[in-house]
Amino acid sequence: MRLFWHRRDLRTRDNAGLAAAARTDTVVPVFVLDGDLFATVGPRQRAFWMTGVRALRRRYRELGSDLVVRAGDPAEVLPALVEEYDADAVHFNDHYRAARRNRRRAVETALAREGVDTDARTDLVLVDPGRLDPEYPNHSRFYDDWQAVEKPAPHPEPDAGALASVADDAGVPPGEADIDLPAAGYDPARERLDRFCDDGIYSYADTRDDLALAVEKPTQAVSRLSPYLAAGMIGVRAVWQAASDVYEAVDGDERRNVDKYRYELSWREQNYHLLYYNRDLPVANYKSFPDDIAWRDDEADFAAWKAGETGYPLVDAGMRQLNQEGYVHNRPRQVVASFLTKHLLVDWRKGARYFTKQLVDHDYAANHGNWQWIASTGTDSVDVRIFDPVSQLARYDDGATFVREYVPELRDVPTDTVVDWPTLPAAERADLAPDYPDPIVGRNEGYERAQRVFEEALGKR
Repeated sequence: MRLFWHRRDLRTRDNAGLAAAARTDTVVPVFVLDGDLFATVGPRQRAFWMTGVRALRRRYRELGSDLVVRAGDPAEVLPALVEEYDADAVHFNDHYRAARRNRRRAVETALAREGVDTDARTDLVLVDPGRLDPEYPNHSRFYDDWQAVEKPAPHPEPDAGALASVADDAGVPPGEADIDLPAAGYDPARERLDRFCDDGIYSYADTRDDLALAVEKPTQAVSRLSPYLAAGMIGVRAVWQAASDVYEAVDGDERRNVDKYRYELSWREQNYHLLYYNRDLPVANYKSFPDDIAWRDDEADFAAWKAGETGYPLVDAGMRQLNQEGYVHNRPRQVVASFLTKHLLVDWRKGARYFTKQLVDHDYAANHGNWQWIASTGTDSVDVRIFDPVSQLARYDDGATFVREYVPELRDVPTDTVVDWPTLPAAERADLAPDYPDPIVGRNEGYERAQRVFEEALGKR
């Protein structure tokens, strides 16, 4: 008998550790409600995960087994379950966050004392980070090495006969969310992937930043799979294979568009690579600076940013989407992060913590890796990258469709005026939209101040 310890891999299909356990012996599936770790994610994501745990249990019951759910410290819970089920080994998947690595070591130590073997597999990523160099100067160099590694096929779901005939009635806490959550579980994730591969992926490179399309057809412009990948409700190998199957079947512009989607998955892979080799990635600058960055950390500015009341339409639309949906499209996600860390000079760690609280698709590696990239403290080959929120709006939402969806104060304002809003005279803004806030920092003032502060930190002034 083997135990399989589900961690952040809430699925039976394409689960590397579960498949390995089922090839060896009969498997008892286990999920441990680890309060210390669950307390570190936001309530929205916690509620989504708990719904996913219940969906996982239903699937096991369909297969004639059950998901054994226990609450407590895994280093205490798992040895007790080993004894209860007379198991010979415990299988699980690798995770790279420092707290989860510590949990794994504690579990392995506790089980070793009892003479019980453990078996860990690479599951979160397509390529084990340990197979690649410890450090890369930029994403292009990482991508070259990563691309050269053959990608594994999805793992099969265990046959019903490979699963133990167990029954468990332990409750799964529902969790509480202040927003409507996506349907949880493997089936909704797979439906979303299949729908995207039937349509949106063929134009992905050309439309991924089209914010009007993101409003009108949100699951066509982008896949919207991020909540499911973050919770492990679908495996990255299944996503890669589905996209690759389309890639092999098309050519020309369609192939270029599909390949862009596959390429974007490599950014997720690099963020896990960074976390694997840099345990303090979420709390310390990846890049070394000769002098400290002179963060302002103005609480009033930070509060305005969180509320979507900065007076910059694209920034505010992005933050309001985040607050209302627990999700924000990638383009405004980059813009709001740049605005906070550059125009407002607020420490990126504060923004990352707020995203952790609000996002349903929060991914520990991607969240902190991307915040560092945007903040110019990460792996970017550009010393100081600043997204101009005005030109970004003009380029990606020139009809102000996305802005009007989330900033109702501007719905009756002419489009050209919305795009140029932060540069208009104060009297004109007050006349057109008296309920919308004035910009909290000047466009040029914020840009030039950020340039100066980062160049000083880099020793260039």
